[in-house]
Amino acid sequence: MSLELYPHNRQAYDAALTLLKKNGKAAVIHPTGTGKSYIGFELAWEHPGDQVLWLTPSEYIVKTQLENLFRSSGWKPGNIFFLTYAKLMTLSDQELAELRPDWIVLDEFHRCGAEKWGEGVSRLLSAWPGVPMLGLSATNVRYLDNQRDMASELFEGSIASQMTLGEAIVRGILPAPVYVASVYGYQKELESWQGRLQKLKDPNRQNQGEKYLEALRRALEKSQGLQGVFARHMPNRSGKYLCFCSGRQQMEEMIRAGKEWFSAVDPAPHIYRVYSEDPDAGGDFRAFKEDTSSHLKLLYCIDMLNEGIHVSGIDGIIMFRPTVSPIIYKQQLGRALAAGSKRTPVVFDVVNNFESLYSIGAIQEEMQTAVQHLYREGRGSEIVTEQFRIREEVQGWRELFEKLGESLSPGWERYYQAACRYRRENGDLRIPKRYKTEDGLSLGAWLAAQRAVRSGRAEGHLSEEQIRRLDALGMEWENRLEQAFERGYARASLYYQEHGDLNVPARYVTEDGFALGRWITNCRQQKTAGGGILTPERVRRLEEIGMIWKPFSLRWEQNYLAAARYYAEKGNLEVPPEYVDGEGMALGRWVAKQRALYAGTAQGAALSPEQIARLEEIGMRWESSADRQWVKNYGAARQYYLQHGNLKLPAAYKTPDGIALGKWVRRQQYALSNPQKSNCRLTPERVKGLAEIGIA
Repeated sequence: MSLELYPHNRQAYDAALTLLKKNGKAAVIHPTGTGKSYIGFELAWEHPGDQVLWLTPSEYIVKTQLENLFRSSGWKPGNIFFLTYAKLMTLSDQELAELRPDWIVLDEFHRCGAEKWGEGVSRLLSAWPGVPMLGLSATNVRYLDNQRDMASELFEGSIASQMTLGEAIVRGILPAPVYVASVYGYQKELESWQGRLQKLKDPNRQNQGEKYLEALRRALEKSQGLQGVFARHMPNRSGKYLCFCSGRQQMEEMIRAGKEWFSAVDPAPHIYRVYSEDPDAGGDFRAFKEDTSSHLKLLYCIDMLNEGIHVSGIDGIIMFRPTVSPIIYKQQLGRALAAGSKRTPVVFDVVNNFESLYSIGAIQEEMQTAVQHLYREGRGSEIVTEQFRIREEVQGWRELFEKLGESLSPGWERYYQAACRYRRENGDLRIPKRYKTEDGLSLGAWLAAQRAVRSGRAEGHLSEEQIRRLDALGMEWENRLEQAFERGYARASLYYQEHGDLNVPARYVTEDGFALGRWITNCRQQKTAGGGILTPERVRRLEEIGMIWKPFSLRWEQNYLAAARYYAEKGNLEVPPEYVDGEGMALGRWVAKQRALYAGTAQGAALSPEQIARLEEIGMRWESSADRQWVKNYGAARQYYLQHGNLKLPAAYKTPDGIALGKWVRRQQYALSNPQKSNCRLTPERVKGLAEIGIA
């Protein structure tokens, strides 16, 4: 007996088991929604006497996977030990030795490319060499990390099964969505393109570009706007939709704008929010899933449901997005798609950046490639659909945008052919920046411009096809300065591996004569000056290997490590205010200070986005425990209100999960009537929220 795997997962499991026994490693790369976690569960099912160590990005992903497993099979695995990557990196050598795994599963294994999480995995594999290792992920490439291929790094190319999102749709494994593309807030974008046209020195090109820009402007102005878009393409007016936002500020902007956008579908939609890594923390996620009312249900989330979490009964998703990485784009798209689903989901791709329109082209290209491959292999019978419907709400906008882009960068093909000739004659494209061809083309400057555009240092757009064509010529995307950075970074990484930090003495020189101390100092100076070769991505990479930009940051890093140890031991960062750890770190006061800095109620430098992200990785919740309890109680009250239409309940009433809701409602009523006497802090936002559920 075994778990009931879908045929594609059964085939992948059998191939993985063969590779595990032969090579000790196997990776399965299947898109979001195809049920690849069941491949790991099947491994545990078929080896009940073995211990399976399952590494995961978060505890909530595990919780959701186990709930889905129990719902479908009634089985609760007792031979799987789950461990987060964050906790793994804090384990001592003795604790690693005590794990004693027979199998290792790396879930979402592309995440192992993060410096600290990767270190933890490396230590684990060193402690337990030879233990068979299964990797599961929707992608093996870290797009924002120099295109690192984690399947190659971790599994040495031992791939049991690989499938693109496009192939999954073509084969009917995932349903083909109705894809609706539209834009919002495009005025600033048009102004930006107008500015670029005005900088052109060629009057003919400028006039041509003005013509396309005006046509694009007229097309956009004739469109009915998002209110009409949602009204036309939301047939189920009581449906459930996930609304992806890039941050809290954008989320609130979208909720405010949504009052008009969704008014033609439902004048009073039920609005839910998810802020934290654990969607259940505030109660809104649970209430959204349980909401069976006749109203439109919208769950706004900040990229929190991207990875490893599926919600049943979803009618579609709305991507309110600026440009995002291919990984996040496909993860968000995958939230609307699930293997075995009978629904035809609707995907609203609502962008504020014209260049984001190219993302859907990547999925279409994957589908075309899959169709061609299946026909070549004689497997045409597996093809269920060769395309899905794309409804562009502004007729011809993408064509106009592409023509506008061409008017700003004409002659690409002419320069490309010159590059081909140079490559044939010289064997490479290592061309000095000042090099000109015999007919006067500044080929060196053109190649430098292509590098700058692709890296984001210059405006413009390179299509995936153009990038592939340049790659075929052996294009080196890094210039000499970039190569110099990589040399320094490589030596800094070695220093970090040996010393555990980047506190490099100013005059330190490596054994091969590289002045690493001076290089580190130069990087700090460039970071302060805000220029040079330190792109945001390079700043992030240096910080991952311990770079401290300012001397006083050292104390923060020391406290952070203490916090990570506390999280590994306790599973949370609920540190008592007076707590001091075994090394004398006043961790309680430090954690409280970080929360105050985040809220803007304490003096001192604001936390950087990187510091915020790192703290959230080890379980930081920015609200106090009292605030979280209030949010939890409010979520229960809201759920009761949506089900019964009022909050007229006895004082002794408790919810099924033990919340004393009757007493809580009365405390809020007293606090509203007696704000000076009550110790219940009601902010204007909370007062507004209470009014929405009938407490005023």
